[in-house]
Amino acid sequence: MEFWKMNGTGNDFIVIDNRNEQILWEKLPAAARILCKRHLSIGADGLMAVEKSDRADYKMLFYNADGSLGEMCGNGVRCICRYGYETGLAGEAQTVETTAGIVTGWRIDRRQYKVRLNDPSIIENRPIEVDGTPYPCTYVELGDPGVPHAVVPMENLQTYPADALFALGRKMRYHPAFPKGANVNFYQLIGKDHLYARTYERGVEDFTYACGSGTGSLVAALTLQGIVSGQGVQVDMTGGRLMIHINRTGNHIDDVYLTGPTNIVAKGEITDEDWLPAAPQPFI
Repeated sequence: MEFWKMNGTGNDFIVIDNRNEQILWEKLPAAARILCKRHLSIGADGLMAVEKSDRADYKMLFYNADGSLGEMCGNGVRCICRYGYETGLAGEAQTVETTAGIVTGWRIDRRQYKVRLNDPSIIENRPIEVDGTPYPCTYVELGDPGVPHAVVPMENLQTYPADALFALGRKMRYHPAFPKGANVNFYQLIGKDHLYARTYERGVEDFTYACGSGTGSLVAALTLQGIVSGQGVQVDMTGGRLMIHINRTGNHIDDVYLTGPTNIVAKGEITDEDWLPAAPQPFI
């Protein structure tokens, strides 16, 4: 089975063209769990399967590393747009059908891609309490059904102890205030229209190097609060920098654009014997 390994700002993915492989949809979660497991297989934050679409240039099914179906993935869509362009599925401007709706993408240059994320369907103040400590929080869903995100300010985020942040992120991810669970986006304002962020992602159950939909949700929430302008907002994460442009009309947010780099890490053949049937062994 052929695959591409890609990453967008350190958010890494396995890509398969399921139009050719024709893996049954009910088997894709198991494929994601096995193939995304680091050290034991290729390793990735998620698996993306390209399918035919009668609504867009093609369809992307996104599975988290734990096999759960994700509504959409911002960095994943940027990567899949490069895959679509380089394999001839689409041109420099393209449309991708996702579970959360249609996403439009553009090729900026060989590695830079921009996508218009799904419009927010929910942006609301939803403070939470963890272990007796209150935390200000904004809840955002991109798309409908939306990708759920919690936006939480955190002082000294760049130097916050990793173990403590992991424990806090995990508790917030499962907080009862978020019926679908949530990706938890901690942020610190480090300059004018300049943020530092860390995201604990549901489905990966750990911090990832970047989160595209999280970055869009973060900037959407802070634009409404007047903390950033929404225009050319830079968000630095472990894997690098993403750029967000947003259109705001009064209290309404739409046209959330995410721009950043992509990387084709490898192309090859999957031979993982935990997923594919092992070749017959010679009798000795």
